[in-house]
Amino acid sequence: MAADSAPSTSAPARDQSLLRRVVAASMAGTVVEWYDFFLYSTASALVFSKVLLPQMGNVYDGIIAAFVTYAVGFAARPLGGIVFGHIGDRLGRKHTLQLTIMLIGVATVLMGCLPTYQQIGVAAPIALVLLRFVQGLALGGEWGGAVLLVGEHAPDDRRATWTAWPQAAVPVGNLLATLVMGVMSGVLSEEAFLGWGWRVAFWLSALVVLVGYWIRTTVSESPLFEAARSEQSAEESAGYGVVEVLRRYPRQVLIGMGLRFAENIMYYLVVAFSIVYLKEGLGMDTTSVLGLIAIAHVSHFVVILAAGRAIDALGRKPVYLAGAILGGTWGFWAFPLLGTMSTPLILGAIIVGLAFHAMMYAGQPAIMAEMFPTRTRYSGVSISYQVTSIFAGSLAPILATTWLRDTGSWVPTAVYLLVAGAVTAVAVLMLRETKGASLTELDAADAARRERVPA
Repeated sequence: MAADSAPSTSAPARDQSLLRRVVAASMAGTVVEWYDFFLYSTASALVFSKVLLPQMGNVYDGIIAAFVTYAVGFAARPLGGIVFGHIGDRLGRKHTLQLTIMLIGVATVLMGCLPTYQQIGVAAPIALVLLRFVQGLALGGEWGGAVLLVGEHAPDDRRATWTAWPQAAVPVGNLLATLVMGVMSGVLSEEAFLGWGWRVAFWLSALVVLVGYWIRTTVSESPLFEAARSEQSAEESAGYGVVEVLRRYPRQVLIGMGLRFAENIMYYLVVAFSIVYLKEGLGMDTTSVLGLIAIAHVSHFVVILAAGRAIDALGRKPVYLAGAILGGTWGFWAFPLLGTMSTPLILGAIIVGLAFHAMMYAGQPAIMAEMFPTRTRYSGVSISYQVTSIFAGSLAPILATTWLRDTGSWVPTAVYLLVAGAVTAVAVLMLRETKGASLTELDAADAARRERVPA
């Protein structure tokens, strides 16, 4: 009896150990890639308008121009989702993720080496935009692979709990970027910071990229993907990639984009535009602003993990719907709190805003994974996630800064977020509840839909 019982206790232990390694691999790369991506966001608000771009008529024009170059990365992300989603569905998640982490690391280090606008003129912003495009291209393929590597290994009843970990890596990467920029701006004079200090943050990317790449060599593909790849080899007509997703699952793609809309807008208003509003609109010093944002990132990490557990316990729809509704109200009370210039009130507004965001963000990997079969899942989640960023997150700080420049008011931005929350709430109501859904059964249903009985 003892011999018979041993496998039953050791197998779950092995599964847990494998899942932890997969989570570590996913998070390591995600921290690196979002460190690089959000480093650009912080530099757009503080540095690029003064160093790499021509001088504008006023400070807001320069920041808007920097945010436009920032938006180039968002425009590249859907292309990256299509290209790397196709590769990931065809060849595997692991090798695709190794490629994306190296691409974004090289682009970020080269950004730190760029000559200034005063040194090489218009070539500086052109080179910045090209490197930003490569950054966005790599990130477009990163998110889908990172969350699916975890989601396809996770048990059905705890998928949101486990996939919340790579989501929580996003505030960790942002925290690191904020801390590095905050330390450099705090210990250096403004002249030294703008001269070379900001570059150090970009060069540090090289170290963490190598660590993340190595960790990702230690994991294997999920059994679900291996089974799907075997089916594709046996029947090439099964299809994969973006064309197949749009042909067979257009409704799921549209719902996924709707789910992403308010979440993406809200995040970049809270972590990017709030820096502009506090520093340029209200006159708060850079180090203080970055310090408050850093504290908020820590709370965001904790709330994302808690929200993942709640989504598994309560269901996908109720938690997400609450996040969309509450998030839509944020601007109407948060901006008045920011305007008080009271440190506790400012910090509270940012922390609560990120908590509302976490209620939407934590569940996205599980929800989107449960929308698509394995053979098209990488492409499906990448398109749903990345295409939305073009007209959501990329435009949010540009529009908000433009409205602040033209009207001096936060009201247009608050209305904008309210409308976005309503759009996402409608998408949630259209969503089918998939709590505890089996990805294996989803693949079987997909096979039956293609009039093919699975082996």
